[in-house]
Amino acid sequence: MRPRFTNEEIKARLILCVGLGLTLVFVGSIAFMLYGLLFVTQPNAMAEADQEAWSVLSPMLMSLSGGLLGMLAANGLKDKPKDPPTP
Repeated sequence: MRPRFTNEEIKARLILCVGLGLTLVFVGSIAFMLYGLLFVTQPNAMAEADQEAWSVLSPMLMSLSGGLLGMLAANGLKDKPKDPPTP
């Protein structure tokens, strides 16, 4: 049997999974926006539904990027190496 994970190892894996998920959503949204701008033929005037989609995507991407950067920046601040117990 494998040994059990410590709390630090569990936290590190959890942060990795959350970071990867946020990054995939962020990159997918950016790719969707670029594809829509570059390869989809648009009429001269933008449709009302397209304007609403763009107005929703912009704050969503800002919050995703802020959450991702905050999570990555604050990750190392709380983890301090524990002193080994004195015998």
